[in-house]
Amino acid sequence: MRFWLMCLLLAPLLFVQARRARRDTPRLPEAGGADRGREGSGDGPPLRLLVVGESTAAGVGVAEHRQGLGAHLARALAARHQNTVTWQVIGVNGIRALGLNRHLGDRPPAEADLAVISLGVNDTTGVTRPSRYRQHLTDLIGTLRRHRPDLPVYLLAVPPMQHFTALPRPLRDLLGQRAAQLDRTQQTLAAQLHGVHHLAYPAIADPACLAEDGYHPSEKGYAYIADQVAGQLRPTTVSGAGADITRSP
Repeated sequence: MRFWLMCLLLAPLLFVQARRARRDTPRLPEAGGADRGREGSGDGPPLRLLVVGESTAAGVGVAEHRQGLGAHLARALAARHQNTVTWQVIGVNGIRALGLNRHLGDRPPAEADLAVISLGVNDTTGVTRPSRYRQHLTDLIGTLRRHRPDLPVYLLAVPPMQHFTALPRPLRDLLGQRAAQLDRTQQTLAAQLHGVHHLAYPAIADPACLAEDGYHPSEKGYAYIADQVAGQLRPTTVSGAGADITRSP
């Protein structure tokens, strides 16, 4: 209620700020290059990592996917577990949870042992209701688990949009409030669904961790996020073989 009241009171200013931010913020493309790869080495079957989502999964802010979140997360996991990690990313810049579920229905991902979902910014700016966001995420998780009901799924927290320097105040403060609300929805969902976990979003203080648009991570930012997130992942099986990763932290 407070969010909508503030939107109503500040509507003229917010409209102007939103148009100006859209006009002045550089529009960076999605990453190019291969959207899958292999990192590390080990004797056992590789851990298969899948990262799906919006612009962060699409690698906006870097030139190639090998510089993005999925590849860096695979490297961090490979280093932590002394194992081979294969990775695939499926991301669409500007997509919401509902659209991503439909996209995956048209383009099924490869089988995975671990899935990370990075969503929420576009549902925040699109003012998706928390109840709808919850349902769309639930449906998306069901799609990812279509062939493996026990697939571990991790929900990366909705980024704290109040820290997005490309957005002026009070617009970014209000979006930050909305993003936090959607992230609480993610936390509740993770607490209620078996095998679904919530990942805290690493605090980014270094400007070098942001791309030129002040909105998306740079390669340094993706590497930092991946390093912080890797410590929260608990992979237990590899390649569907049921083998334990013995050096899990």
